[in-house]
Amino acid sequence: MTDHRELSAGLRAAVRGEVDFGTTARALTTMDASNYRRVPLGVVAPRDADDVAAALSVCRTYGVPVVPRGGGTSIAGQATGTGVVLDFTRHMNRLLSLDPRARTAVVQPGLVLDRLQEAAAPHGLRFGPDPSTHSRCTLGGMIGNNSCGSHSVAWGTTADSVRELAVVTPRGDRLRPGRAWAGAPTGLRELVEGELARLRTGFPELPRRISGYAVDALLPERDADVARSFCGSEGTLGVLTEAVVDLVRAPRARALAVLAYADESGAAEAAAGLLPFGPLTVEGMAADLVPAAADLPRGGAWLFAETGGDTAAEARARAETIVRAADVVDALVVTDPARQRALWRIREDASGTATRMPDGTEAWPGWEDCAVPPARLGGYLRDFRALMADHGLRGAPYGHFGDGCIHVRIDFDLLTAPGVARFRRFSEDLADLVVAHGGSLSGEHGDGQARAELLPRMYGAETVALFERVKAVWDPDDLLNPGMLVRPAPLDTNLRFSVLPREPVDVAFGYPADGGDFSAAVRRCVGVAKCRTTSVSGPAVMCPSFRATGEEQHSTRGRARLLHEMLAGELVTDGWRSTEVRDALDLCLSCKGCRSDCPVEVDMATYKAEFLHHHYAGRRRPAAHYAMGWLPVWLGWVARTRSAGAANALASVGPLAHVVKRLGGIAGAREIPRVAGETFTRWWRGRGAPSGEGKLVVLWPDTFTEHLSPSVGRAAVRVLEAAGLRVALPPTLRPGGRPVGDARSRSALSLLAARRGRVCCGLTYLSTGQLDRARTVLRRTLDLLEPVLATDAPLVVLEPSCAAALRTDTPELLHDDPRAARLAARVLTFAEVLERHAPDWTPPVLNRPVTGQTHCHQHAVLGEEPDRRLRAAAGLTGELAGGCCGLAGNFGFEEGHYEVSRACAEDQLLPSVRKAPEEAVVLADGFSCRTQLEQLAGVRGRHLAEVLAAALEKE
Repeated sequence: MTDHRELSAGLRAAVRGEVDFGTTARALTTMDASNYRRVPLGVVAPRDADDVAAALSVCRTYGVPVVPRGGGTSIAGQATGTGVVLDFTRHMNRLLSLDPRARTAVVQPGLVLDRLQEAAAPHGLRFGPDPSTHSRCTLGGMIGNNSCGSHSVAWGTTADSVRELAVVTPRGDRLRPGRAWAGAPTGLRELVEGELARLRTGFPELPRRISGYAVDALLPERDADVARSFCGSEGTLGVLTEAVVDLVRAPRARALAVLAYADESGAAEAAAGLLPFGPLTVEGMAADLVPAAADLPRGGAWLFAETGGDTAAEARARAETIVRAADVVDALVVTDPARQRALWRIREDASGTATRMPDGTEAWPGWEDCAVPPARLGGYLRDFRALMADHGLRGAPYGHFGDGCIHVRIDFDLLTAPGVARFRRFSEDLADLVVAHGGSLSGEHGDGQARAELLPRMYGAETVALFERVKAVWDPDDLLNPGMLVRPAPLDTNLRFSVLPREPVDVAFGYPADGGDFSAAVRRCVGVAKCRTTSVSGPAVMCPSFRATGEEQHSTRGRARLLHEMLAGELVTDGWRSTEVRDALDLCLSCKGCRSDCPVEVDMATYKAEFLHHHYAGRRRPAAHYAMGWLPVWLGWVARTRSAGAANALASVGPLAHVVKRLGGIAGAREIPRVAGETFTRWWRGRGAPSGEGKLVVLWPDTFTEHLSPSVGRAAVRVLEAAGLRVALPPTLRPGGRPVGDARSRSALSLLAARRGRVCCGLTYLSTGQLDRARTVLRRTLDLLEPVLATDAPLVVLEPSCAAALRTDTPELLHDDPRAARLAARVLTFAEVLERHAPDWTPPVLNRPVTGQTHCHQHAVLGEEPDRRLRAAAGLTGELAGGCCGLAGNFGFEEGHYEVSRACAEDQLLPSVRKAPEEAVVLADGFSCRTQLEQLAGVRGRHLAEVLAAALEKE
């Protein structure tokens, strides 16, 4: 048995990169994006090829297997292993050179595809293959799996774009695989020359044959291309350290023909007929994967046929030619790049969207990418649907119809023995069906553990035996990724679900979308790793802490993996008390970006609150949880004692402020925000009788508006009343009757029995995981609001984070109180209430550009379209940045978070403000966003209500 400490020490002595045998590193690499889980001994992040060779030498000495890993987005299990994982994303992630004239690039295996595309784009070039995970998959992983993507009908697979490789063999040889037997290991040529007949007859001819080893690429008539034969070997033959890849000329303009058909079979049968017109893509998907609001032509299934040209007119003409040639129900040609991106996003997110059936049932990969000859796709899909029905299974096929490659996630029951047995029977039957149609078990993602066991059904026993001999030539010690491709592990073993608890975990939130099961909520993360995207476009938010740190444990996926291992109890053994999970969640900003941007809607902010609730149960919490978690209480005391001036003076005296921050767990670099001398409700009581005769709206005096930014509340009242609405504040007493009160309402009779209180969304308690306190506060709020809930008056919430807490967290935490759902349904944003209840009001027109950032909770929970329309009506032009400001309530104030908070602001918010014209209006609806702008950039951001109110004053 291997001595892990001795192995770790040996690696540390031999390797200059990081060697980590800790719980967190191992937990983060137990899974990829497949159904499988294998626990490694440790992780090595090599710095160069010498490190790779050294690590292989040490592992060979100890007989420990090695698994190369890139982005960890593989769907068949090949990026998991029980030995040492080589992580190439840490250091070996560079673009070494790019030659525009030769149209080549030299890349390291950990380079993310989008980084190569960005470097090639200024030269009018691109790398041809583009999987939907292009923003986080690595070139090494693409070569290992022979990845393809949506443009393969034009530019082929990764193997078609590989010119030469640099490989370290398990025994330390440095090879340069290329054409004409270049870089072949000793014995490979002799093996191939003895099997020429088999190689010429035993491999089906189709564009997406990825299964098995590409030994036929070594035929003399195919130029004995050793580099091509290495592609798709899934890390089982050698370790890639460098690659020379070909680039293609990118079309200067593109158009997208969206072709609608009555059903999926009609689309599938039409796809092959479009290929003679030279499209760049022919992608297909049916209505069961398309959001109801998607702007698509009428139909039950669609083909996306992209065309290119030197001009927009040329690209459009080619798209229109395809439309005329296609027998369609309806069609649409899109030339606007932004609209094309929006449509492609529907297709790219399908890998996550497909993980849930319309009724919420979980669906899984395993038969994610079979491929058949394109002309047989229609018949294959009909047979495939029938086979699923015979096994009582459901799935929503989509994918690369032009190449005959279908993606699908199926509602396998992988939690029970009968369900796993059915998974095996279906897999065997489907393999036979694919072979009957002349297809390949894998058309893009590789065989891994999911399909390798069934390769004899596709190739026959003798060809599979040839694969084993090829493996033995390259890797005689079976050191690299054992259990994949040859001598595979059974497809129904190592399932990642088998270690999870079978009984529901006792939790505080209701998890309504997961049947109340926290394990099911954690299972949502299937590993597609959209959270590992290193840059955001448009309004996207997820995942700011990963972009700031570049570390897997600070991505949504990394945190989900640690929670999975916490529930499993094998690696993370101390459950809710786990320090590993706590540390990973520590840099989660609770921005909720993953709730909307993750294709499977992982809600890490909720999981973090749940974890903190259990982690600190019965224990002392960090000082910041008391200082900022109880902020409504402290500010309430300041207001009641009218001591805002004293508090501000204290915060402005350096030594005293330092002591306060030290005691409160607040970062020393932070300034303590000033408390308003007059609260919003005190101003409200002294302003005289409200004006407005229209619809009654109840304005929510959130903690930030009430105590820190009352100007926002005053501005909102000004605008709402100008729009003809009648404004009231929520009751502060719970009376016996049911009149709608406001902050000035008093009744002599009710005063005798009423209880005094203030409404609160509980946000600060939620974000710090003080869920018992949050429940108490929210139940008191519901008691106070009963008179309001008895009417049809909407609740207008100015602070986006408070509105999001009321709309989502409240009903999920108080899932046993029907009033919570009624309250959530009443919550409207400032823009929403004007749009719904003052539709005829015209705002003042400013005719100025805007800059700033959409609040992350606005983007993730509330929606921003009403705000866009209101800004447009007011003549406020331009787009707001995405991402997160980085302050995020208590997060950016807490000790140890300042640098990450600043890095998050520098990701999107601060650059967008710096680049804005001088006359631009800086919009920031959230108090955190405004505070971050002021403290880091000296810029005053304003709520949209303040901007409109100021314009009204000038009229």
